[in-house]
Amino acid sequence: MTIELRHLRCFLAVAEEANVTRAAERLHLTQPAVSRTLRQLEQYLGVRLVDRSTHHLALTAEGQAFRDKASVAVAAFDDALDRDRLRTWPLRLGHAWSALGKYTTPLLRRWEQAHPDTPLELLRIDDRSAGLTSGRVDVALLRGPVDTPGLVTELLYSEPRVAAVPADSPLATRASLTLADFSDQPVALNPVSGTTTLDLWPPAVRPATVLTVATTDDWLATIAAQRAVGVTTSATADIHPYPGVTYVPVTDAPAVPVKLAWRSVPGHPAIPDLVAVARAVIDGGRAKEAAGP
Repeated sequence: MTIELRHLRCFLAVAEEANVTRAAERLHLTQPAVSRTLRQLEQYLGVRLVDRSTHHLALTAEGQAFRDKASVAVAAFDDALDRDRLRTWPLRLGHAWSALGKYTTPLLRRWEQAHPDTPLELLRIDDRSAGLTSGRVDVALLRGPVDTPGLVTELLYSEPRVAAVPADSPLATRASLTLADFSDQPVALNPVSGTTTLDLWPPAVRPATVLTVATTDDWLATIAAQRAVGVTTSATADIHPYPGVTYVPVTDAPAVPVKLAWRSVPGHPAIPDLVAVARAVIDGGRAKEAAGP
């Protein structure tokens, strides 16, 4: 039996919809056809990808691992057949919320000057890998620890943590804050793409109330509405100024590493050039800051 692209598309639809009937409607197929296609894929791989024993369909551990590989394969196929991209091969750079902070604009400008024939597309994608594991980007700017298998990372620098507080909060008038200052405050956390978790706080001063959001925009709106405070990195203050939100340094929270990451399999040939340009931009910016006005 030969596995075709339709098998991968079928599996991904089932994985995303978590329901065979909805996947069939999305693919304009019958439910039996989707079940049969999924079964053929499982037989070819020799593993179960979907657990059908529960009331709600769920991926097995093998299915979760295969989903990322299937996403990359389908994205690469679709990209190869995109007629608008036949004359150029853009380098897609993903980020989850703050790109390269204050170095973002210098990076884009330097790239345009150095590599005018290779467009650099900056894409904000709200997930932990900024679209890298799903094949939506070629390289990603990631913050915090990166433990996803099959990725190569290059550490660029580290960013200090800052608090995001309502502009009319007493905390906003402080020159700096500590983690203990939030122990009696509701804290907004973004588990989808953010780097802050409750583990940042020592148990003795850990906030008791958490508000969960799914995007940076919702996180900022929640804080501006006086519903919570948040902790992020200095890049957020550079990229996301927001009415009603004040950023204040947090002195006792560890800095967050910022890395470029890409898949270990052969990818876009311009990735090494991007690493070199990013390093040049960061080094140049730091040298200018050290020299002063």
